[in-house]
Amino acid sequence: MSARRRRQVGSILREELSQIIQQELKDPRLGFASILRVEVAPDMSFARVFVSVFGSQEEREATIEGLEHASGYIRRQLAPRLSLRTIPRLRFVLDRSMEHAEQVSRILAEVQAETESEEPGE
Repeated sequence: MSARRRRQVGSILREELSQIIQQELKDPRLGFASILRVEVAPDMSFARVFVSVFGSQEEREATIEGLEHASGYIRRQLAPRLSLRTIPRLRFVLDRSMEHAEQVSRILAEVQAETESEEPGE
């Protein structure tokens, strides 16, 4: 399967997964989770779902555990929504890119504030 087609399927999966997780799953372990991206294997048998979770480390781990536990149910919900021969197995991965971006932004703001406070006294 072409890389373009895999990106298209990943994008559709991301949209459908977001809807299923937010509207249909009732697991108390699930925190505030956002699906950031989905990478689909070339043979379409497997999809890695990158999830960002707002909360403590324990809440993040519990959310990923809850999503893994519900992966069979989620696949069954995806089947009628997608026109694919087989629905890929789902692997949920905690994505910390948003957390890292926020940390870098905070550090840059601190450096800028320090630089601005030093300039007038030169």
